[in-house]
Amino acid sequence: MAAVPGDHAVLMATLAQAPSRTDPAAPGTPHPPASVRHLGPNWYAAVMGTAIVANAGAALPLTAPGPRLVYQVVWALSALMLLTLLGARTVHWVRHGDQARRHLLDPAVAPFYGCLAMALLAVGGGTLAVGRDVIGVPAAVAVDAVLWTVGTLAGLVGAAAIPYLMVTRHRIEPGSASPVWLLPLVAPMVSAAVGPALVAHLPAGQGQRALLFGCYALFGMSLLATLLVLPLVLSRLIHHGPLPLALTPTLFLVLGPLGQSTTAVNNLADAAPGVVDPSTAHAMGAFAVLYGVPVMGFALLWLALATAMVVRAVRRGMGFSMTWWGFTFPLGTCVTGAAGLARHTGLGAFDWLAAALFAALVAAVAAAGARTANGLARGQLPAAPPPVTP
Repeated sequence: MAAVPGDHAVLMATLAQAPSRTDPAAPGTPHPPASVRHLGPNWYAAVMGTAIVANAGAALPLTAPGPRLVYQVVWALSALMLLTLLGARTVHWVRHGDQARRHLLDPAVAPFYGCLAMALLAVGGGTLAVGRDVIGVPAAVAVDAVLWTVGTLAGLVGAAAIPYLMVTRHRIEPGSASPVWLLPLVAPMVSAAVGPALVAHLPAGQGQRALLFGCYALFGMSLLATLLVLPLVLSRLIHHGPLPLALTPTLFLVLGPLGQSTTAVNNLADAAPGVVDPSTAHAMGAFAVLYGVPVMGFALLWLALATAMVVRAVRRGMGFSMTWWGFTFPLGTCVTGAAGLARHTGLGAFDWLAAALFAALVAAVAAAGARTANGLARGQLPAAPPPVTP
């Protein structure tokens, strides 16, 4: 079976909400009017992709005031995007509850609800990492604590509810495994990576240790769930061929749990001294290196494969769609993961790797952001997806 018609049609109709070079419509064809009715949960990926630029930049070993100011501007933009999108999605649920419920029951759309939690967590982490220079440390800690708590709870609900719906309500066709399935599963890993920054701001004692080990539990929860899904994704590619052109960028989503788990173990190791006994803190530091280096190696292998598939898709006419935001957040997690390994290994090679990946991240966000802004300005986004013939 070269492709699964139902999976192909649903995903294309949901995600490819912008014109591409492969659209059959001629130039100048009017597009359906923009409407909040068609604003799906996948739009939170734009918030994640923007916020990770500030978070990843803050992790780089650069102390110049110029970049720091840029990161603050990007963080403020991501916070504004989050507030705007939360409001728009609330309107969507109030006015178009039928469509919102349809999204939850659609196996192609439901996994994107994991993006809500990650958007909250990414903006919260950026608030403490760079926003503290703007609003002050006490306010930044308070904002991050609220967003981390709400984002973690939302992530836990999504990590359990979406697989439940997939088992009990969704109709999953054989060979339809998608990297999108990882989205609700990686949200707890984002909590594990962002949470350690709050440890130092808690009173010494049980609270700090509970948060530290709680983040390790979130790390394990997400890691083991990811290990169950990744073989399904690779099997789908090998046995059923490449993804549809518009969905090819979603291959980068596999980098998310890889880079984020590496970031998490390194951030947890940073937070451990003074919270746990020295021998345990030393073990956590060793685990960060022994786990992070091999996983980063696999992330680079997957990056090479995914990049080759994207080049292939571009040559075959892949145009812009909202799936381009799939390039951004996963790359950012690899930047923070490489920066964490640089801290714990002392190897300059990881600093250079983080810088190179950051340059790719900035280029990806600029491309996706510009095309999205253009689509919004022209009234093409968010719009009803074009009819799709299986």
